[in-house]
Amino acid sequence: MIAKVLSSAVLGVDAYLVEVEVDLAFGLPQFNTVGLPEGAVRESKERVRAAIKNCGYEFPVRRVTVNLAPADIRKEGSAFDLPMSLGILAALGYVDHEPLLQYVILGELSLDGKVKPIKGALPSSICARDSGLKGIILPRENAEEAAVVEGVDVFAVESLQDIVEFIAGKREIHPTRVDIGSIFTHAKTYDVDFHEVKGQEHVKRALEVAASGGHNVLMIGSPGTGKTMLARRLPTILPDMSFEEALETTKIYSVSGLLPDHSSLYATRPFRPPHHTISDAGLIGGGAIPKPGEVSLAHNGVLFLDELPEFRKNVLEVMRQPLEDGMVTISRASTSITYPANFMLVAAMNPCPCGYHGDLQKECTCSPIQIQKYRAKVSGPLLDRIDIHIEVPPVRYKELADEAGGEGSAPIKDRVNRAREIQKARFKRTKIHSNSQMSPSMVRKASKPDEKGVKLLETAIDRLGLSARAYDRILKVSRTIADLEGSESVLAHHISEAIQYRSLDRGQI
Repeated sequence: MIAKVLSSAVLGVDAYLVEVEVDLAFGLPQFNTVGLPEGAVRESKERVRAAIKNCGYEFPVRRVTVNLAPADIRKEGSAFDLPMSLGILAALGYVDHEPLLQYVILGELSLDGKVKPIKGALPSSICARDSGLKGIILPRENAEEAAVVEGVDVFAVESLQDIVEFIAGKREIHPTRVDIGSIFTHAKTYDVDFHEVKGQEHVKRALEVAASGGHNVLMIGSPGTGKTMLARRLPTILPDMSFEEALETTKIYSVSGLLPDHSSLYATRPFRPPHHTISDAGLIGGGAIPKPGEVSLAHNGVLFLDELPEFRKNVLEVMRQPLEDGMVTISRASTSITYPANFMLVAAMNPCPCGYHGDLQKECTCSPIQIQKYRAKVSGPLLDRIDIHIEVPPVRYKELADEAGGEGSAPIKDRVNRAREIQKARFKRTKIHSNSQMSPSMVRKASKPDEKGVKLLETAIDRLGLSARAYDRILKVSRTIADLEGSESVLAHHISEAIQYRSLDRGQI
C-alpha cells in the first residue's frame, strides 16, 4: 500500500515542495526513512509511532518505508512528523489520500498527537501558493505568519485528530486571516526616540544624512559619549518598510526560528548589535547546513558593530562581500546558498585603546604606537565601504541639564522620506534605491559639483591630505545633502559638509 502527502522544506530563505511517499509492505516490522534525512527527521519515527497510537489509531505491524523526494537534497527539522503520520494513516485507509494532495502539510508531533510549531512557515506558504495548491495545513502557532501570503488558504490545527477529521469532512476549520494594515500601523511605534538624546546635534545631523542616502557610518568618540544610544535610534528615522521588504525580512527570521511569538510579519526595521566576540560564521552565516548570520538578520535594517577594532580581523574582512553586493553566499560541499544582506552598517570605536585620545578633560595614557596599532585593526578596504566618519565628543553639562531635549525622530524622518522620494525618482529605471549604491559613472553624472565645489574638492584633496578613495564618498554624501535641501545641483556648502564627515581621511582624531 502506497500513499503520498505533500510537504515542503526550506533551502536558504525559500521553500520547495517535498513529496512524502509512504509504503507499507509485508515483512519484519521496521520504520525506514530515506531521502537524505538529518537527525531530527530520522528520529521522527518514534514520535510518529507514539502519536498515532495515542490518538487511538492502529500503527501497522509491517515494514514502513518513508521517502522524501527529491531525494538528492538534505532534509532537516521536525516539520515532516505530521505528513509522515498522515501518509501512514492514508495507507491504512483511515484517510482518503486524494484530498491530501491539495495541501502543503507541516508540523512537529508530540507523543500525545498534539501539533507543535515549526520553522519556515512563511516561505512554505509562498511555496504552496506558487505551486497552485488549495492551501497549507500547519500548527496554530504558525498560522498568522503563513496567512500574510495572499492567494492561499491557511488552516490551523492543534492535533493529529484535527487534521484527520478535517480531511474526512467531519470537522470545519476556517482559514486564518490577518490584518496587514494594523500590523504596519503597530510597527511604526518605537520605544526610543531621538528626542531623548541630549546634545550631539552634529552627530544627529550626520545620521540624518546617512539615513537619507543609505550610507554606512563610523562614529569615533570616548566612552560614554552616546554612540550606542544614537545608533539604537537610527531605525526610528529610516523610511517605513514596504510590504515586500517586510516579507523578505520575515522569511529570514522565520527560517532562523527567531520570529517573535504571536508575530505574523516583521514590519519594523531590524537592529542587530552582535558582540565583538562573534565568529565569522555567526556574522555572515554558516554551519554544516548553512544558517543566516547577523548580516542577513539585519537585512533591510541596521547592523551595529560596537567597539569595531575589538572584532577579530577575519570576522571584519568577511563583511566586505555583503557590504559590496547586498548578499552573502555560503558554499558547502553539498550545496551553495545565497542569503540577502542589504543593511546599513553603523560602527563605533574609541579613538585609542584607553578611549581618551583628544579628550580635553581626561588624559590619554596610550603611546603613539599603541594608537596606530589600534586603528590599524580596521583595514583600509573595510573603511573604503564606510561613507561617513563622525567624531562624537563628550556632552557638556549645559546640554545634559537641558530638559527640553533635542529634535524628535518624527520631523527627522519626514525629511529623510522626502530625500528618499527624490532618489526613487532619480533611479526609477535602475535597480538602485539610494545614493550609497551609485556606481562611479553614476556618481559623476548625478553629483557633478558647481565651480566653487570643484575648487573646494581640489583643495581638500591637495591640502587636507584626503585619500583618493574619499573622493567618490564625498560626492555621494554631497548628493544626499543636496537631496535633503531639495537642490538639483551639488553646491559648495554641500561639498564642505561632506568633507567634515571624513575624519579618518583627514587624520584629525
